[in-house]
Amino acid sequence: MNRNLLAATAAVTVSMAAFCATAASPTFYPTVGQVTAFDPSFNAIVPADARIEKIAEGISWAEGPAWVRKGGYLLFTDPRQNKMYRWAEKDGLSVFMEPAGYAGPPDSTLSEPGANGLLLEPAGTLLLADSGSRNLARFDPKTKQKTVLVDRFEGHRFNSPNDMVRGRDGTVYFTDPPFGLRGMDKSPVRETPFSGVYRLDPDGKVHLVDDSLKFPNGILLSPDGRRLYVSDTDFANPVWMVYALDARGEVTEKHVLARARDLPPGGVRGGNPDGMCMSSNGNLFTSAPGGLVVMNPDGKPLGRIETGSTVSNCTFGDDGHTLYMTSTSFVARVRVGVMGLGYGR
Repeated sequence: MNRNLLAATAAVTVSMAAFCATAASPTFYPTVGQVTAFDPSFNAIVPADARIEKIAEGISWAEGPAWVRKGGYLLFTDPRQNKMYRWAEKDGLSVFMEPAGYAGPPDSTLSEPGANGLLLEPAGTLLLADSGSRNLARFDPKTKQKTVLVDRFEGHRFNSPNDMVRGRDGTVYFTDPPFGLRGMDKSPVRETPFSGVYRLDPDGKVHLVDDSLKFPNGILLSPDGRRLYVSDTDFANPVWMVYALDARGEVTEKHVLARARDLPPGGVRGGNPDGMCMSSNGNLFTSAPGGLVVMNPDGKPLGRIETGSTVSNCTFGDDGHTLYMTSTSFVARVRVGVMGLGYGR
């Protein structure tokens, strides 16, 4: 082989190696925020040097994240812009569906015409709190078809369903604050005079769980299904409630689990009890002042994940050890030392 050919071959080899190295390199995501421990046990949940990554941005108000395991991607909503987004490691961010909620002509009575909370079901479908259409629906991510499950209680339209949780028997608990209605409590199209927490049984019957909360928002069930947690975004008295449930799903007792104003100070200003998710050991990961707070099942705050912005909601994804957080105009993620509820079975 002559020298020129040898040099050309070497150059091609180096170029190909550089190309392959670049193609194989993982995407770099900027880091944000910090982790603050309130209790020594928090270090095993989220390491002090955990890397909080901003993976997507440019959203008006990111909400309702759900990890779709069969496909390996994240769906989340923007209720204000009436969009549903898809994010995947390989493909990045894209609009998955528009409109995601209300699909009729412009309606000035709606402040959040889009969908809000999403929840993956065992069959691969998702439950969808359709704030703009004022109903609870089932959504098929393959066909993008929605089936309304319920839109009324005792003949009156819901306000704007916000979030839900599903029990093992198919029972669904959901919240219905007036956030999606312009004017909220004073909206002229409001038909239900209270903000409710409801239970939808597998047979389609709807039961009122509580009508005393100002703005019921995020909602969770304990791993054994005997405790129901609800965040109340009451600006005058923001709290987390817990309800004891009997075998039929009826409430036997309720009390305040924790008060947002009792949390240790720090983090960014803003934020309230909002969306939540749960680890397999029953710890609550909940939107709170300053970021996302982790509590034990009895409401003791263990630490806070701070993204540098208000956190609206969260979910576990990937192998169950990645926590995804919708944080105002962006989505962040962090690897944690616990596993999300429902993983590892």
